[in-house]
Amino acid sequence: MSFLFGGGAEIDILLDDAASRKQAEIKTEDGKKEKLYLFYDGESISGKVNVTLKGKRLEHQGIRIEFVGQIELYYDRGNHHEFTSLVKELARPGELANSTSYPFEFQNVEKPYESYTGANVKLRYYLKVTITKRLTDTTKEMDILVHTLSHYPEVNSSIKMEVGIEDCLHIEFEYNKSKYHLKDVIVGKIYFLLVRIKIKHMELAIIKRETTGSGPNTFNENETLAKYEIMDGAPVRGESIPIRLFLSGYELTPTMRDINKKFSVRYYLNLVLVDEEERRYFKQQEIVLWRKPDKIKKPVNLQNAVKSASTKME
Repeated sequence: MSFLFGGGAEIDILLDDAASRKQAEIKTEDGKKEKLYLFYDGESISGKVNVTLKGKRLEHQGIRIEFVGQIELYYDRGNHHEFTSLVKELARPGELANSTSYPFEFQNVEKPYESYTGANVKLRYYLKVTITKRLTDTTKEMDILVHTLSHYPEVNSSIKMEVGIEDCLHIEFEYNKSKYHLKDVIVGKIYFLLVRIKIKHMELAIIKRETTGSGPNTFNENETLAKYEIMDGAPVRGESIPIRLFLSGYELTPTMRDINKKFSVRYYLNLVLVDEEERRYFKQQEIVLWRKPDKIKKPVNLQNAVKSASTKME
């Protein structure tokens, strides 16, 4: 990754394990996807910074590299909230007469939260190199992607609920569990105990709710990620309908609760019934999503990785 600056130098940030490190996709603010190098909590970050001169010499007031984790709320863009900030000095003030390479390493770096780009908030991690000069600093940033991991929840009870309209409708439904990993399958069943209205169809939706801010400045953004039609037509009393919804086909993140006291991301299963007069009846239930450790080629400090505050299981 390189960028040409008018200040007489080009900066490249190269990771030591770039050839073997896994990459993963993340959504950008404009809805596109980009691939970034993937890291976990507790992993070290090392590499080198190449400074290539574009002239004969370059006077500077020092060269440094930073590792930054920050949260940006879109309604408060001028104010970045940093929760991680590490600095390494690469060179003291002086003059460069030749292009130079500087090694760097941040050991066992805490990365407590998952990288996230949402409707109103962004959580990112990046490396930033700064060549300090008298007039205009030369800088270069390189984003990385962080995934948080979690142990399988010990307590994972099923969900059982009822939907009822007095003397008209009585439905019981259950899901096999309340906590799911991102590649899991939601399995459930719906039982019709009383049906005296003409139901046209029924659907199950996955809704993501992003909450930012607090108090009077709280913003809730709901996004329907999936709609799954369970039934078309009118059921009769005593019928049961199975549910099987595969999560792997949808863009999901782990559940995030009160991340750095700035935002939360929660997921809900929304069961909707529509009658022949287009009246809608629904029941909503929160589920917890978590990221299961994959087979990781490189050694990862999983003891640190699984303690992630953003996917802490209750």
